[in-house]
Amino acid sequence: MFYRAARSLLFSLEPECAHEFAFGALESARRLGASRLLTGLRVPKLPVHAMGLEFTNPVGLAAGLDKNGDHIDALLDLGFGFIEVGAVTPRPQPGNPKPRLFRLPDANALINRMGFNNLGVDHLVDNFRKRTPRGIVGVNIGKNFDTPNERAAEDYLHCLRKVYPHASFITANVSSPNTSGLRALQYGEAIDSLLGALALERAALEQQYGRRVPLALKIAPDLEDPDIEAVAERVLAHGIDAVIATNTTLSRKGVEHLGPSRETGGLSGEPLRRRATEVVAKLTPRLQGRATVIGVGGISSAADAQEKLDAGATLVQVYTAFIYRGPGLIPEMVRGLAKEAGAKR
Repeated sequence: MFYRAARSLLFSLEPECAHEFAFGALESARRLGASRLLTGLRVPKLPVHAMGLEFTNPVGLAAGLDKNGDHIDALLDLGFGFIEVGAVTPRPQPGNPKPRLFRLPDANALINRMGFNNLGVDHLVDNFRKRTPRGIVGVNIGKNFDTPNERAAEDYLHCLRKVYPHASFITANVSSPNTSGLRALQYGEAIDSLLGALALERAALEQQYGRRVPLALKIAPDLEDPDIEAVAERVLAHGIDAVIATNTTLSRKGVEHLGPSRETGGLSGEPLRRRATEVVAKLTPRLQGRATVIGVGGISSAADAQEKLDAGATLVQVYTAFIYRGPGLIPEMVRGLAKEAGAKR
């Protein structure tokens, strides 16, 4: 009820302004001790064990909303089973020129071409150091826009070393469509080399810190079947713990008639749901139960989340539906999943 009224105000603002306004309101609620009340309902426990971690429930927040880790505690208060911050790069960068975020309300979708805008990994690490450790918080890492792909591994390794002592898990993002050439890192020798370098460095960091931080890989929904199979092979070969499927899509299928569909960038939300589920279903058997699948894309209800779980995902993440539905979406989804789990017993 509260968010339905607030959304009218937020959607009257330019999307990035609305983003900052909403986070300001969330932080104010947290300072007043009221952030947990924004969901309207208590979020039930629905424990999940994955990647060697214990999740209070399987519903997470996808990377991209809190790029700099400025609002971790406030977001955890909303009842997410886990959140993922970032994508973060070694050096601060402004991202692509504005406007770069567009709403498609008729399709419950967004198009963004943000371009890894963030304040750099050191800023994010400072935020981790200031907070009281709690909950499961992953960090999504990427490369700076001006780092050539031949040296991309250096950027990923730099971020890996920086966030390793703080992150619950770390995701290599090679699938954003908004950094020129980034998606080329998903293929062939490039992905093999990158995952090999990350796995080798993770082994050294595990010895240094006495803890093993899971590694995940985030892939695009636009991969062809042979590419999905090749990614799965490389994930298993290098002992990567999870695959996040999927990022945004370059396809405009189903939204061609909407004006903002002409904007460049990645499409997220309901139009992506079916394709993202297909990727989960194709990926899962190829991973042979040796790596966790986190399903993302078009999840706006418990039924949508269950669809991803039935396709083989163990965990799910939301983003666009959280923008459209607000904090009440989280308890609604977890309650629905708990009811479905109880019915299957």
